[in-house]
Amino acid sequence: MANRLQYENSPYLLQHKDNPVDWYPWGEEAFQKAVREDKPVFLSIGYSTCHWCHVMEKESFENPALATLLNRFFVPVKVDREERPDVDGVYLSVCQAMTGSGGWPASLFLTPDKKPFFAGTYFPPDSRPGMIGFSELLRLIAERWQTDRQGLLETADRIVGAIKERPAPPRKGVFDNLPQKAVAQLFRLFDPLHGGFGGAPKFPSPPTLLFLLYYGSVNREGRIAAMALHTLLSMRRGGIYDQIGGGFSRYAVDDAFLVPHFEKMLYDNALLILAYSAAFALTKDEIFLDTAKETADYLLREMREPEGGFAAAQDADSEGEEGLYYLFTEEEIFRVLGDEKAGTFCRYYGVTPAGNFEEKNILNRLHGDAEAGKFPEERRKLRHYRKERLPLHRDDKILTSWNALLIAALPYLFRAGGEEKYLRAAKDAERFIREKLTDGTKLFSGIRNGRRSGYGFLDDYAFFAAAELSLYSATGDEQYRERAAAFCREAIEQFADGDGGFRQSGPCNEELILSHRESYDGALPSGNAVMAYLLVRLSQLTAEKEWEDAGEKQLAFLSSLADEAPSAHTAFLSALLTRQNPPAKITVVMAKNDEPSEILRTLPLDADATLLPEEREGYSLLNGETAFYVCEGHTCRPPVGRADFEIEQKKAARFFAPVEGANPF
Repeated sequence: MANRLQYENSPYLLQHKDNPVDWYPWGEEAFQKAVREDKPVFLSIGYSTCHWCHVMEKESFENPALATLLNRFFVPVKVDREERPDVDGVYLSVCQAMTGSGGWPASLFLTPDKKPFFAGTYFPPDSRPGMIGFSELLRLIAERWQTDRQGLLETADRIVGAIKERPAPPRKGVFDNLPQKAVAQLFRLFDPLHGGFGGAPKFPSPPTLLFLLYYGSVNREGRIAAMALHTLLSMRRGGIYDQIGGGFSRYAVDDAFLVPHFEKMLYDNALLILAYSAAFALTKDEIFLDTAKETADYLLREMREPEGGFAAAQDADSEGEEGLYYLFTEEEIFRVLGDEKAGTFCRYYGVTPAGNFEEKNILNRLHGDAEAGKFPEERRKLRHYRKERLPLHRDDKILTSWNALLIAALPYLFRAGGEEKYLRAAKDAERFIREKLTDGTKLFSGIRNGRRSGYGFLDDYAFFAAAELSLYSATGDEQYRERAAAFCREAIEQFADGDGGFRQSGPCNEELILSHRESYDGALPSGNAVMAYLLVRLSQLTAEKEWEDAGEKQLAFLSSLADEAPSAHTAFLSALLTRQNPPAKITVVMAKNDEPSEILRTLPLDADATLLPEEREGYSLLNGETAFYVCEGHTCRPPVGRADFEIEQKKAARFFAPVEGANPF
């Protein structure tokens, strides 16, 4: 018989609806039951494409004996971390504080008033050396609840007290030297052989890569940008990149980017489209543009929903085995491609009879240079062959914040590469969010099957306002800029904290035991960092004191927090670099037959553009042709025509040579 999760909308919760565990969704019904029956709560947090969540479900939550223990002594509660990032954020911080690490599945035990007293992640069903089994853990906690409840309650109070947010250090203004401090830290962490930072596992960390590209560009320091370029090339050549279908897995389990954790997340791929487009803008190396386009094409092909929004994730597992969908034997490739092509293909992609992963092959180019667009027909054939396998589960909920990241990235790719389909997709997704996930001024956090989730959080507003600004930069349409300002004001209204910064939750959201102000970046940039960027950019675009004052306050707040660990705050540092290096302001008087999108594509990606469809005072055509008026810093140059403008841009371009073939470290 199905449990209460059968009435939920989340794919993750629905995966557990037939467990013998008497699951409750997060809500007052569960906690009232805990009070009424005098039981602790077992809280399990995960997401539908999580490999170890699947493992724990199969081993423990589908086990009738363990389900009996859970149902008898606890109130079991299941949470989708993507649907409830607020709940996940609070209790993951507990797990990190108690164990030194965190991840999913997150497994916590709470008092009926939601205070945690024990936390961990994955537990095997039975104890093994160095790891307590879930069965033994349930019995121990049930016994302690009866014999030493006061001790558990005191532990819960200590935990909540310990993780309550420390007051922010007193603000002393904006620390302009933080980018240099972060670069020094990142140099120490950088892996000069394989790229990336630190050892295994290795995450893509797009906010860090974007910061290094930006810093290297504005300061003309090639070795700084080269850390990002080397990492991006290593990832492109590695198994973390799907060499057949495009797109990136969530992370690599090794230090060479060969073996991925095979799930694909919308947010990673959105941010990496941005990073690879930026790398192309800096180097003009086609491998970066090719990677950005293949990643975007993967999302358009496999993750876009009919009305224009994008699904959240694709699973790592198929047929109960992680990565099976993506692996090939040499014999398979010969069978699909034929003897004439297969041998060359296998040598290029490192395919051998023995394999490089569990007797099969993860296609990669780590043994040699990658080439843009290599073997297009062979890759197409293998992609179609792969689609005949058991389809991967796709989490088809549409999340506002993650879609906003893609909406922000696609116009940048359009401007870098010139293909209109990417701009159209961004416009369609933006329209979907406005039509389906707002009630006028307020955002909702997501939607699935026509059912919306609750009101949005800080990230929803910050990321969506940034998406609107990106569309403004690609189109010159003032409506996008106006909407960016409106959503930014709404974020200030809902989430601004009197002590500085912005909290993740606001008055429209559920009140939890803690309310966070997150400043550091993870796989995603922090909402506070994106708010800093928005305030700086709106100040630069409008010259309004409202935005300038708010931006300086936010930069000062984040400076005081980032000073302890600058390399963990790289999205904020990119906002700080934007404030230190205002974009050029370019006013274009367009001739009658000019297309705005074509004009915008000729401009530097970081420029602020104003397009005038007709002459006005101070701005006129040049001999009846399009004229470009460029101001940088406090200097405005004489107007030039289109041909001369393009020549000037080539002379001024901050290009860096790719790092293929010669490691600069």
